[in-house]
Amino acid sequence: MAKPVFPYGKVEMDALKARDARLGAVIDRLGHIKHEIQPDLFSAVIYSIIGQQISSKAHVTLWNRIQSTLPALTPEAVLQLGLERIQSLGMSFQKAGYILSFAQAVADGSCDLDAIRQAPDEEAIERLSALHGIGRWTAEMILIFCLQRPDVLSFGDFGIRRGLRMVYRHRVLTPKLFERYRRRLSPYASIASLYLWAVAGGAIPELTDPAPKGAKK
Repeated sequence: MAKPVFPYGKVEMDALKARDARLGAVIDRLGHIKHEIQPDLFSAVIYSIIGQQISSKAHVTLWNRIQSTLPALTPEAVLQLGLERIQSLGMSFQKAGYILSFAQAVADGSCDLDAIRQAPDEEAIERLSALHGIGRWTAEMILIFCLQRPDVLSFGDFGIRRGLRMVYRHRVLTPKLFERYRRRLSPYASIASLYLWAVAGGAIPELTDPAPKGAKK
């Protein structure tokens, strides 16, 4: 069974190409990008908490462990597992606490997942950021890769800033300059993000990062 991917197609690609020639050239070069999504919001939040400040490989390992331990990932199942058992899967004490706190909030209704799903982007970010262990960047990633919101461009994401520098040849990307691009790429900034991440990861070898050496980290 094929895994779900972020939904977009020719309409969004053509709109971005019409708005921006440089990004349009990147889109023509790379074609349609498939990026897996995680439509279940409860699972997506836990997945995001697990992945903070660890390598991608470690993230996958820990996620596979919790999935094999809890085939049905529900608030009740997580609460029944308990702090020590979650830690024994390789989670830090802090992350295990964040996961339990989130499961409890969903179980007792203080965190309304349906309300988050239906909220406008900024309100959804605020609601997610109010959870223990979730900051703005993590909330923005959940908006893209779970809620499938089409118009998110994250200033807090290193890859996005790097991709913008590489495509538009900026040594420095200020918040004001970033906002200019965000408005230009709206209402399909999430789709633009997929291409900026690809560029930042080296998908177009001749596009290098013009930022001063010490500023690239």
